[in-house]
Amino acid sequence: MRRTLLLAGLLLTGHVQAVENWQAVKDEAKGQTVWFNAWGGDNAVNQYLDWVSGEMKTHYAINLRIVRLADAADAVKRIQTESAAGRKTDGSVDLLWVNGENFRTLKEAGLLQTHWAETLPNWRYVDTRKPVREDFSMPTQGAESPWGGAQLTFIANRDITPQPPQSPQALLAFAKAHPGTVTYPRPPDFTGTAFLEQLLLALTPQPDALKVVPDDATFDSVTAPLWAYLDALHPSLWRKGKDFPPSPARMDALLQAGSLRLSLTFNPAHAQQKIASGELPKTSYSFGFSQGMIGNVHFVTIPANARASAGAKVVANFLLSPDAQLRKADPAFWGDPSVLDPHKLPAGQREALRSRIPDGLPPTLAEPHSAWVNALEQAWLRRYGTQ
Repeated sequence: MRRTLLLAGLLLTGHVQAVENWQAVKDEAKGQTVWFNAWGGDNAVNQYLDWVSGEMKTHYAINLRIVRLADAADAVKRIQTESAAGRKTDGSVDLLWVNGENFRTLKEAGLLQTHWAETLPNWRYVDTRKPVREDFSMPTQGAESPWGGAQLTFIANRDITPQPPQSPQALLAFAKAHPGTVTYPRPPDFTGTAFLEQLLLALTPQPDALKVVPDDATFDSVTAPLWAYLDALHPSLWRKGKDFPPSPARMDALLQAGSLRLSLTFNPAHAQQKIASGELPKTSYSFGFSQGMIGNVHFVTIPANARASAGAKVVANFLLSPDAQLRKADPAFWGDPSVLDPHKLPAGQREALRSRIPDGLPPTLAEPHSAWVNALEQAWLRRYGTQ
């Protein structure tokens, strides 16, 4: 009994201390201006972040300023430059929506705050069965807070394409049967590179090689099936593979116009959201290869030299709140999959979240090691970038 009471007392003391620590963070955050650098290439994302800004001002007295980026690498370069110039506590980036490649760059250089993500009160709702403690095979060590789920997904119009191709071989046959109506975003667009990774995972006879940094001695043999496949595919693509759309948004527009039969996204609820906004036909649907599609969790991170670190943590915690995650998962607003575990939510929110999880998704495949991103992009550009 004494041991049980002692343990209960320690747990209560730890809880009280955590509450007091978080209150201190919130008090420090009041009145701060938080510069949140995020990809700005989608209207739904931008409108959602505008809503977040309003909520932070109303409920937390935080001035959230959104810096809309064409490429998160631009913010990474700025953080590196400021650090090199000796700006240790007054950086221009307080919170950053980051991908795995850029996370690795910043973390390996010691340019991120660590061990804060799991101290956020709303971490208790996170689905820890998802890869929320690693990013592109690199441990996060609390340097990133999960924000949403993602999976590479095709989109088609059921009136035009009732039976979609569900393997690389079927996609090749589909492209040859419908020349000029299939393509993918030009790497280094993130989705275009993910498409290369997807094909490589499916085609290479050495899949274990993708779990580690590429080896110069084996790179050619590991990737040879990918280049052979693309050599066969490109002549049947849109503009005969001599040009590629710059982004998934451009592919959506071409799908809507009837120029393409397929679009690509890294959000499995993207089609629902675009149907709701009238940007895709009502008969649009999502699909993937039956053997699985690569997926991940996307995160926000705080640079080591952030000026408004407390405010950034409060924003990150709000992004994990059930209300914010439910709104984000709703296709009427964004349609970005949640990172929360429905079982950890109150009954009403639990059912609401379950209703916003897309049906019929293929299995999620782990992405290759983050170092494969640049290696594949450079190899692709050498082969096809000047055509």
